[in-house]
Amino acid sequence: MKCKKCGCDTLIKQDDWYKCANCGAEMFDTEINVNEVTNPTKVVDDIDENESETKNSQSAEESKKSKKKKNEKEPKSPLRDAIEFCIPIVIAIIAAILLKTFVFANAVVPTGSMLNTIQENDRIIANRLAYINEDPQRYDIVIFKYPDDESQFFVKRIVGLPGETVEVVNGIVYVTKTDGSRIQLDDEFVTNCTPTGDFGPFEVPEDCYFMMGDNRNTSHDSRFWKNKYVHRSKIVGKVKFKYYPGFETIE
Repeated sequence: MKCKKCGCDTLIKQDDWYKCANCGAEMFDTEINVNEVTNPTKVVDDIDENESETKNSQSAEESKKSKKKKNEKEPKSPLRDAIEFCIPIVIAIIAAILLKTFVFANAVVPTGSMLNTIQENDRIIANRLAYINEDPQRYDIVIFKYPDDESQFFVKRIVGLPGETVEVVNGIVYVTKTDGSRIQLDDEFVTNCTPTGDFGPFEVPEDCYFMMGDNRNTSHDSRFWKNKYVHRSKIVGKVKFKYYPGFETIE
């Protein structure tokens, strides 16, 4: 390449320019490959690609950090440990209270008035829901509020139903039903002794029941109470089983 001004072939290259050593004229290097010139569009694409790679790299790093934090277990405080320990206990207590209040009735029979079906000091469970959809039946053993003192709970067997007449003759219980028929009650569950005494007749009011203990000669039941009948609303539940000292279903 020669100087276009003076024809001197001694040129000094300075970046993309040449300077003539003879006359000092400056010329642009016309031999630069056009393909090597940076394309503005390519520059923008390269910037976008670099930014995308940077963002992806940052996102991957943040994801790793997040997973690491999740995998790292935070130390539990003593208070939190205590709360987690107590929650199941509290739930169990609440469940037990609800069951006792609305489903089951628990009682201890302190006397032998229900021998031999229920022994003295047996612990029994009654179903509070037994009479929601059906009426109490003859021979059911129930827990109820004692009519002469409703702060006390008694356990007896139903022998007389609403509208019936109950009479005890020489220890044998007879019931005149609402249709006028007279029956002698089943006494296979009565204690192994000969029942004695004459009582009644007792006319059972509507929605009321006449109660007697299986140990007929020593049971303080409807025969002796001042308020002789138990209203249906005072029946707590039907006795289903005894669980202490031994488990046994009760019929």
